[in-house]
Amino acid sequence: MPDMSVSASASLAMTHLVTLAEVDEDKVTPGVLGFIVFAVLAVAVWGLMKSMNRHMSKVDFKEAEEPEAGAVTGADPGAPAAGGRDDRQGGTR
Repeated sequence: MPDMSVSASASLAMTHLVTLAEVDEDKVTPGVLGFIVFAVLAVAVWGLMKSMNRHMSKVDFKEAEEPEAGAVTGADPGAPAAGGRDDRQGGTR
């Protein structure tokens, strides 16, 4: 004897699929205008990305060599920065 739960679930699945295939005239869909707006937005984003890529290829990312920090200021590397306060000295805020 066939299992009734399998046939019940199969018929339930078929009823859900049939309702998806039916077109309800009362529902609002994006339609052709929605597709056109989406297509225009997609083309605009593509154009912006192409323009950004063109501008980014013109940028030169080479940085100038930085001299050693200790050689320029002559300061001890362990000393606090100028104008700064060293919290290790017991100061309060």
